[in-house]
Amino acid sequence: MVPTSKPAGTPSETLANHRPFLLRNRSPGLKQAPWWCDRNAGNEPLRLLQACPRYAPTSLISLPRTAEKLGLGEIWIKDETQRLGIGSFKGLGGAYAVLKLAMKHVERRTGRSILPAELAEPGVRSMLSGLTFSCASDGNHGRSVSAGARLIGARAVVYLHAGVSDERAAHISRLGAAIVRVAGDYNDSVEAAAKAASQDGWIAVPDTVGPGEDDTACTFVVQGYAILIDEIIAATAGQSKPFTHVLVQAGVGGLAASVFGHGSARGLFGRDTHLWIIEPERSACLYESARAKMPVRLPPGPATNMSMLECQSPSLLVWPIIEELTSGYITVTDEEAADAVRLLNEGVSGDQRLRVGESGAAGLAGLLRAAEVKDRKRLGLDQSAKVLLFATEGPTDLSVWSGNEKA
Repeated sequence: MVPTSKPAGTPSETLANHRPFLLRNRSPGLKQAPWWCDRNAGNEPLRLLQACPRYAPTSLISLPRTAEKLGLGEIWIKDETQRLGIGSFKGLGGAYAVLKLAMKHVERRTGRSILPAELAEPGVRSMLSGLTFSCASDGNHGRSVSAGARLIGARAVVYLHAGVSDERAAHISRLGAAIVRVAGDYNDSVEAAAKAASQDGWIAVPDTVGPGEDDTACTFVVQGYAILIDEIIAATAGQSKPFTHVLVQAGVGGLAASVFGHGSARGLFGRDTHLWIIEPERSACLYESARAKMPVRLPPGPATNMSMLECQSPSLLVWPIIEELTSGYITVTDEEAADAVRLLNEGVSGDQRLRVGESGAAGLAGLLRAAEVKDRKRLGLDQSAKVLLFATEGPTDLSVWSGNEKA
């Protein structure tokens, strides 16, 4: 049940004509990196993904004019719109999990450890050709799992709920995956995918975990996202000023947990760094879970244009990390996301233009909303601020993309 009142000790900010939109975390354990992050801090995800022919680091882009317009010191944005030909950060998680699970399968069959390069050998590919990997998806996770399965010669089956457009389904099909349509919402597709994998002996690759479920594959998915932090560390080598604010958009929370956890474990973020989660106002399961001080499942509601973030409940794997490390939660409206899309697509006075969808622009939308707070200096949003954002994906539905008239 979603709570209807704000619990004590979690103050919120309100803008005119909006419900409270910024919930600040008052967890007593704030900024203490949990043990789970140690498993996420190695270089194995990067080493394994480097075996993928299409792997290349994505760009970390400075937006100095945007920073000046907002009265901030610096704004940097990690551009995931070109990731692995999929056009989303999701290309890291699902593909890495498939490769990792495939290696474990071969190791069980052969009784020995194998190297990533051995996945391309004929004998190994023969062992993998009979495997089927399955998942539920809003679109991009399914593409990543399908791409990973295709890379090793295995099969993929992707479960899509009623809200996933035909265009997003077509992106997945082009990678050779079978599509299964499920009535209902994202949670319904997750349950259907898990049931089918159990019945048919498939290897499930979920990006969220519910009560009592095996979290092995989901852990690999979240670990794959840690590559973002490794690339940012490499790109900022030699910069003396640390990031003061990190804003990550969230659905079930896997990316945010990986960025916050791995970034803290690797020393990219300090104890004073503001770590904010951004969610659609219409689908803010992490915000509402923070209000309730426990994971909650949202009831069905109106769709949001930030469709890649439209999730009804947190992943139980990552919720403890989010609860402990997050400084606060910000919600944004569909209109604010569309405005951020246009701002990035047009560029501000010469800033590099980025072709993103509403989900990909949600982090900037959250920053714009926070910058409107009357006493914004309490949030550290002044000329000393150095902000890190993530353009998590390009447009996934070009036919309805709010910026397509400027493409």
